[in-house]
Amino acid sequence: MNALKANNTDSFRFGTVDYVVFLGMIVLSTGTGIYFGCIKKDKKKHDDQEQGPSISAGRKQDFGSEKMSEYLLGSRNLKVFPVAMSLIASYISGVTILGTTSEIYNYGTQYWFIAISIILHGIAISYIYLPVFSKLQVGSSYEYLEMRFHSTIRSIASFMFILDEILFLPFIVYVPALALNQVSGINLHIISGVIVIVCVFYTFVGGIKAVVHTDAWQVLVMFISVIAVASIGTYYADGFGSVFDDAAKGGRLIFSNTDPSPYVRHTVFSVLIGGFSYWTSFNSVNQTMVQRYMSLPSLRKARISLYIFTIGVAAFISVCCYVGLLIFEMYQDCDPMSSGMTTHNDQLLPLYVVQRVGHIYGMSGLFIAGIFGAALSSLSVVLNSTSLVILEDVVRGCFKMNPSVRASTILVKSTVIFLGLVSMALVTFLDKLGSILGAATALTGIAAGTTFGLFTLGMLVPWANNVGTAVGGVVSALTASWISFGSQFAMAAGELNSQRLDVFVDGCTGNVTLHENVWVNEDDVFPLYRLSYHWINPIGVTTAIVVGALVSLVTKPTDLKTVDPDLISPVIHRFLPKECFEGRNHRAQTQNKLLTST
Repeated sequence: MNALKANNTDSFRFGTVDYVVFLGMIVLSTGTGIYFGCIKKDKKKHDDQEQGPSISAGRKQDFGSEKMSEYLLGSRNLKVFPVAMSLIASYISGVTILGTTSEIYNYGTQYWFIAISIILHGIAISYIYLPVFSKLQVGSSYEYLEMRFHSTIRSIASFMFILDEILFLPFIVYVPALALNQVSGINLHIISGVIVIVCVFYTFVGGIKAVVHTDAWQVLVMFISVIAVASIGTYYADGFGSVFDDAAKGGRLIFSNTDPSPYVRHTVFSVLIGGFSYWTSFNSVNQTMVQRYMSLPSLRKARISLYIFTIGVAAFISVCCYVGLLIFEMYQDCDPMSSGMTTHNDQLLPLYVVQRVGHIYGMSGLFIAGIFGAALSSLSVVLNSTSLVILEDVVRGCFKMNPSVRASTILVKSTVIFLGLVSMALVTFLDKLGSILGAATALTGIAAGTTFGLFTLGMLVPWANNVGTAVGGVVSALTASWISFGSQFAMAAGELNSQRLDVFVDGCTGNVTLHENVWVNEDDVFPLYRLSYHWINPIGVTTAIVVGALVSLVTKPTDLKTVDPDLISPVIHRFLPKECFEGRNHRAQTQNKLLTST
């Protein structure tokens, strides 16, 4: 292993080819927005005028008008593959790419089991949650909570979603900006501004069609960039065998840690159970995902897109895990953090790309284009989904207002611009927030877990009532907040030991010494604060379900005979009394008579 110098990062700054590749991705994203927002929309209007009224004319439209339904849901007639790519883009961001690789480098390959959790969570969503949303044809997932329980619960969940997404916005922008700053030297805030302006523009102009089709291109760039880095990195590492041998020697090859302790960061149990709960929380009921499921014309097509998403994300995360091993193979004798080459874990992958493949024309540009594509796609999804929730759940649902088509359009597009400005402002102050970053990240997870618990309570516990659901949600949020923030404070106070695996500096040039890890006695720390982060989400979800179910039982549980089976997951239908299905048939007959009479 050749000695690595701290100043090697400067050897391969962005060149002309890199800028061409990078700018090509930005032009492609912007062009897609213009095409679907202006050119194709004008063509569709012309075709509609020639063909006359559509077959959907006369039906109640989502969000009160065909125009808003087209802008926010694509009139529920989008194609499977672009939506599947958009689903992948909804979850994978620069945080995912950079965070996964550094997780493997620092803590070993046990985290790789997350791919199994991803596959299992896709199956669960397909059979438990997706059929309910598809049957109800919701525009916003939070409509379900009002149908099943009460409008107050819907409003609380929708406000939690909005807060969750606003807190997540700066992370989406900051991480790729940090990566490009490292390889190009361009001011971080200028980069952040470019990300936001490009994304706001094509989201504002084209709506969900621009978002979905742009996501498809960006996901393709993400896959190509990461696979290219993995392939070339494997070549320079002398093959797979050498990579895994070095990982084993360095203690990174861990696949069978069955330690029952809940305090160990990664075990078979914590990754499988915690990973399944976390991924299902975000991808089953979150509006960013449900909006894309509902943009497809049938349950079958929604399931196909979900399966493509599941396989695609599992494969992508697996490649990122492997790249984490490549990073360790290169820096096994000279840890970048210890040698001063990086100051943060999120800089490991950009440093590796620059030093390992930066001499190849266009490779750094392709990699940064992939990171930027992940950021743009995640940001556009948040902008589009949050604007829908504000219109449908806050304005129309909470305040019971029914704005005109023009007012709805102004509101939605103004929201897109406002959220873009908010994300730029938060990035500006991100460096100054310090320890609040961890707290904000924890808060997003708390919101997702609590909301998921409410939906699961509604779909899987037929006797759940309004009181039980409200109490379950409050107790869940308080419990998860207590554990999560307690862990953050204990960590900030240095009361918890680092579980980072050993690193080495024998191959570094100059006088480099390892920072000595100070061991502390954790016995004095409250046990829940020592839990692995994988367990926080399952605890929040389980608390919401168990407390909600028990409180419902002691506060006049819902009569199962009166439950609308459309609001209950099909996996529970066999346990419902036949009277509730008779009630559904009666309601359907009444509705058909009303439609016939009109």
